[in-house]
Amino acid sequence: MERLNTNKVSPKLYYGWIIVLITFITLLVSAGIRSMPSILMLPLENEFGWSRGGISAVVSVGIFLYGLVGPFSAALLQKFGIRRVMVVALAVLAASLAVTPLMTSLWQFELLWGFVAGLGSGMMANVLGVTVANQWFVKRKGLVVGMLTASAATGQLLFLPLLAKITADSGWRYAMYTSVAVILVLLVIVALWMRNHPYDVGSAPYGSDEISKPVPFKGNIIVTPLLVLRSALRNKTFWLLAGTFFFCGFSTNGLIGTHLIPACGDIGISGVVAAGFLAIMGLFDLVGTTLSGWLSDRFDSRWLLFWYYGLRGLSLIFLPYALHLGYMEMMIFTVFYGLDWIATVPPTVKISSNAFGREQAGMIFGWIVVAHQIGASVAAYGAGVMRDWLGTYTVSFVAAGFVCILAALMAIRISKAGGKDQLIGA
Repeated sequence: MERLNTNKVSPKLYYGWIIVLITFITLLVSAGIRSMPSILMLPLENEFGWSRGGISAVVSVGIFLYGLVGPFSAALLQKFGIRRVMVVALAVLAASLAVTPLMTSLWQFELLWGFVAGLGSGMMANVLGVTVANQWFVKRKGLVVGMLTASAATGQLLFLPLLAKITADSGWRYAMYTSVAVILVLLVIVALWMRNHPYDVGSAPYGSDEISKPVPFKGNIIVTPLLVLRSALRNKTFWLLAGTFFFCGFSTNGLIGTHLIPACGDIGISGVVAAGFLAIMGLFDLVGTTLSGWLSDRFDSRWLLFWYYGLRGLSLIFLPYALHLGYMEMMIFTVFYGLDWIATVPPTVKISSNAFGREQAGMIFGWIVVAHQIGASVAAYGAGVMRDWLGTYTVSFVAAGFVCILAALMAIRISKAGGKDQLIGA
C-alpha cells in the first residue's frame, strides 16, 4: 500500500487528472512503438529478403499476444498495483527494442516482437485505461475511457511519420534506439508520479465523497480471469460484443495499421507520406474517440456502435478507389476513417460494464479485447498472404468493409439492458 498523502497537490487540481495524463502518454508511446513493424516491413524485406507473409506472421503473433495478456493484466493491475505493473511492462518493452537491432534471422524477430514486445505492450493496452477510469472516477468515466482509448489508438499512428523519417534518413536501427530512449524517460515519470488508487493521495474517486481503501484482489491471477471468462460465455451480450470487436480489430490495427503503408508503397507513395496519412488518422481519432466517450455517457451505446461500424465499412470499401484516384481522395478517406478508427471502444466498455458489473468490467473487457486482437491477427497475416498471392490489397480492404457492415447489424441485436444505462457525469 502506498503512503497516505505522499503528494501535496493543489485542492483545485484532482490528482486523478494527473494520473489520466501519465496514462495517456504511456498508452500513446507504447502503442506508437508497438505499431513500428508497419514501417519496418519494406526495410526488412530489402535487407534480409524476408517475405511479406513472413513478416506479417510476426506482426500477427504480436497482435494476438497483445490482446491475450489483457484479462491477466487486469488481474495483475488489481493485485500488484498500476504503477508497479507499468514499470515492469515498460522495462520489458525497452529491453526488447534494445536487442532488436542485433537480430539477423526471422525467428529472432518473432521472439523479440511477436512474443516479448507483444506481452510487454499488452500490459499497457486498453485494459489499463479501463482500470484507471474505474479506480479514479465515478463521474466522467465515459469521457476518461474515451480519452485513454484515443491515446492508445492515436499512438499507433502519430509517431509513425517521425519513425519513418528516421528510418528513411538513418536506418531502422536508429528508429529503435530513439524508441528505447523515449521509453526510459517515460519509465522514470511513471515511477515517480504514478499512483494506484485515490486513497494513496488521501482522496475519493472523482464524483464521490467517500475515501476508502482499495478492495484487495481475491483469487488467483491466472485462474480468476478464466473463471470470469467461463461465466461470460453463458451471456449472449458477451458473444455479440466479442464478435463485433473481432471485426473491429480485423478492420483497424490488423489491416490498416499494419498494411496501409506497404499498400501505398505498392503504388509509389513513399513511406513517409503514407505514415503521414496514418498520423492524420491518429489526430482525428483523438477527436472522434474522445467525442465517442462523451456520447456514450448520454446515448444508447448499441446505436452508436451501429453507426460506427457501418460508416467504417463504407470507408474501407472506398479505400481501393482512393488509393488510385489521388491525394485528395486519400485525404478524404484518412479524415473520415480516422474519426471512426477506434470510437467503438467507449460504448463497448459501457455495455460490458452494464451487463457484467463494475468489479468484473476490467477482466470482461480484457477478454473482449482478446477477440479484437484475434481479428487483428487474422487480418495482419491474411492480408499479407493475400498480397503475396494476388499482388494487391484490394480484396482485403473491401472484405473488411463488408465485415464491418455485418458488425453494425450485430450491434443492434445486443439487449437494451446491456446497451443503455443511466447518464454518468452528465
